[in-house]
Amino acid sequence: MTRPSPSQLRDTLGANLRQLASGTVSISALCRDLGINRTQFNRYLTGESFPRPDVLFRICQYFNVDARIILEPLSEIGTGTRSLLSHPEVEEFLSAGVSQLPEQIFPSGFYQFARRSFLDETQFIQGLVYVYRVDGAAFLRGFEAREAMAQQGLPADAKTREFRGLLLAQEGGIAGLVSRRNSLTTSFNFLAQIPSFQNNYWVGYTVRTVRESLTGSRMARLVYEYLGRDGTKVRAAARKAGFCSADDLVPYQRTQLRIDEPFN
Repeated sequence: MTRPSPSQLRDTLGANLRQLASGTVSISALCRDLGINRTQFNRYLTGESFPRPDVLFRICQYFNVDARIILEPLSEIGTGTRSLLSHPEVEEFLSAGVSQLPEQIFPSGFYQFARRSFLDETQFIQGLVYVYRVDGAAFLRGFEAREAMAQQGLPADAKTREFRGLLLAQEGGIAGLVSRRNSLTTSFNFLAQIPSFQNNYWVGYTVRTVRESLTGSRMARLVYEYLGRDGTKVRAAARKAGFCSADDLVPYQRTQLRIDEPFN
């Protein structure tokens, strides 16, 4: 095996970091989470500089990859999720859903969502997710509302609040398996596009994996609105993220969530 030169190592790492960072909300937010200077991180992205071992460790831990990102392209390294979906036991059942979700069906970009709160049925949650694609698969990333974390007695730092998910094409809609880091909580989402409003609305439901309880709910209707990469709309949605009342929802959200009807 030919020993790679320092410049080749920097170039490989830079290309991998650019691909990994494409799934983040912003480079600035990523640098804050990693505790890395933005200017220095840009030098990693362009292959001009190489991180110290402790910084490389933080990067690998954050993206759940190993140190091979300095040696091999991400497509050759692969991930556990991708390899499991390609496992012979489930490949014919699951892998097609991953590969058959093109941009035309569910485009990449930002989405605003709204649903009833699982913790307090008198309140609703508004939030923001980012849909992106890596290696032909569609993923989403977002953050739990700080207030929701506080109600559960959980830390409200960005790393703990972050959730990510894998999206799959289904007959008549889109399915998503979404989890917080280390699979602390998982939810199943289903969305179907509403053929109106320039086709930028999806409506469905979400189910969380918790035990049945006399208080709270495990299922709720869900509505997504596609914002694309419109900075003005994205910032406005980010400012509204968190708990709200039914009166704070826009009329179309209230209509699609059918807030006066029980979920069937």
